[in-house]
Amino acid sequence: MKAKELRQFLDKFLTSPVAQQARVQIEMPNGEKLDVREIQLLESRMIGDRDTHILNIKGIKLGGTWKMPKIIGKL
Repeated sequence: MKAKELRQFLDKFLTSPVAQQARVQIEMPNGEKLDVREIQLLESRMIGDRDTHILNIKGIKLGGTWKMPKIIGKL
């Protein structure tokens, strides 16, 4: 996914006040969910027509006794 595509998705969702206050998470292939901790723009050393920059989203595992509530639906 390119950053421009991400922006299009976010623009669509953020028209809703509910979505504006929603928690942002990353779901790993094994089903584990991480909270987004940081977003970085990284430069790579790739030369040519390949990706020269990467938008890197870092997640953090939820700690303590808080547990993710059961998801009841997808909007």
